[in-house]
Amino acid sequence: MYLCAMELTQTQYEQIADCFPRHRGKLTYSNLHVLNAFLYIAENGCKWRALPEKYGNWHTIYYRISRWVRNGVIDKAFSKLQEKQIVRLTIEVVSMDSTSIKIHPDAAGAHKKTDLSPSVFPVEDETPKFI
Repeated sequence: MYLCAMELTQTQYEQIADCFPRHRGKLTYSNLHVLNAFLYIAENGCKWRALPEKYGNWHTIYYRISRWVRNGVIDKAFSKLQEKQIVRLTIEVVSMDSTSIKIHPDAAGAHKKTDLSPSVFPVEDETPKFI
């Protein structure tokens, strides 16, 4: 079972239809169908492969969305959706973990190794007496 509260209707889509490219030939999925699949992924935070069968082949949807992102179509569409107050987007939680940001240990405030080499103090280089 899937949960999707955010789906656009045909009349809502027609208000932003000029943001999307016009396709030649026969398409398997309409732009509205692909946009609703994208909204499902964004709302539920699931993986592309977990896209419900209702939306069709996840691979086809993914590649069309990735082209739209690369060409700025998604930015234009969501800007227009917010202007017309069809969809209101708010970021409630932002989370980052160590897989998101990689830095060098020195940048994190780690202490540098400043110990002198053992040859500087030959007396301390002797075999410890407790062995």
